[in-house]
Amino acid sequence: MSAAGRSIVIPHLGRVEGHGGIFVKVVGGRVHEVNMDIFEGSRYYEALLKGKHFLDVQGVITRVCAICSAGHTVAALAALENALGIGSSPRVFKMRGLLTLGATIESHALHVFALALPDFLGFDSVIAMAEKYPREVTFALKLKQLGNRIQELIGGRAVHPVNTLVGGFGKLPRHRDLEEIRAALAAAQGPLAGFVELAASIEVPDFAARPTVFVALRPHEEGYRFRGSTLCTSRGEEFPVAEYRDVVREFTVEHSHAKHAALASGETYMVGSLARLALWGDRLVGQAREAFQRLFPRGVEENVLTNTWAQLVELVHCLERGQQVCEELLGLPEEEREMQDYRVRAGRGVGAIEVPRGTLIHEYSFDDDGIIESANVITPTAQNLANTERDLRAAVERLLASDVGSESILKLKLEMVARAYDPCISCSVHVTCL
Repeated sequence: MSAAGRSIVIPHLGRVEGHGGIFVKVVGGRVHEVNMDIFEGSRYYEALLKGKHFLDVQGVITRVCAICSAGHTVAALAALENALGIGSSPRVFKMRGLLTLGATIESHALHVFALALPDFLGFDSVIAMAEKYPREVTFALKLKQLGNRIQELIGGRAVHPVNTLVGGFGKLPRHRDLEEIRAALAAAQGPLAGFVELAASIEVPDFAARPTVFVALRPHEEGYRFRGSTLCTSRGEEFPVAEYRDVVREFTVEHSHAKHAALASGETYMVGSLARLALWGDRLVGQAREAFQRLFPRGVEENVLTNTWAQLVELVHCLERGQQVCEELLGLPEEEREMQDYRVRAGRGVGAIEVPRGTLIHEYSFDDDGIIESANVITPTAQNLANTERDLRAAVERLLASDVGSESILKLKLEMVARAYDPCISCSVHVTCL
């Protein structure tokens, strides 16, 4: 090896949302530099919101990303309503929960089956995988479609919701539509159980395993849920979401258009499905609990490559929980719309929910006329990037020490680490906080 060292460059990371790459520099046999390069064009949506009325917020913020549009909508509404002192009615709360479940089904189905699973089964794409597993791939696409149908029913369309409003919904679903969704969710349970068995038969490599701090919201009730008001770490720390600035520290790096994040202690951390299972997996019930025990017989391990299996467990949970929410909504009188009255006033509000890739935080401040004075959004991918680089470093060090073989194999394994986080690069590339 030359004195200049060796560079391992992946100019474009495939099978992820957005545009990014990986750069590794090895000097004297030691890993000198590891970068998760994010070169997607920056989106200054926080700056764009300043000066707009708070009622315009969700229409702007939802366009950050199509895949994540429902999550941004629900988080934004939670922040705005907290600022206005609006409490959600039981129906509105359940409907937003169902919208979140639909978004999670759509996103997890895409990542687990189309983006990540080909790596574990030895295929270079889901198209190649379909030749051997045609029925499985067909089911996965139908499952993704089901998630979109739920978002369309609740949000008014499959991406960029228009039916979700500050204080409620413009139109409520009819009971017959909820019954159809409930039946579709129930019908998907059996085939998905087959995927759990397939995943259980696959050995997950541990070349990226290392000690990890997990962070997730404490569920709002004694169950496995995606909404809460307290940030918790796997070390037992708890912080109110409204105080997130004392917990999460964002910072910029030269090689990325996206911010990175660390805890106030300086430690990197992970958010997402694996973090949620690590903290709240004991709250799972029914088939989701069985899937958790099947795929994690020793409990959650600190290995990011098992995040795909964690998403699979959450898919099972979403099918079961979705049916339950439909039942609860069917128990309410059929109405045309539901809105909470409110008075415009100056305020600051923070909202956070668990979206497919982890904890999403929105914060807004506005004046007495409802004009936005400041906005801040911290996305899961931005929170995970520093931890991704640490996992990539651990992986490179182990793989080089074990004589992994050709550089193409080494690159594939590094891509697997990055893909395991299911990064949404479009959401991460904002660098302005006003």
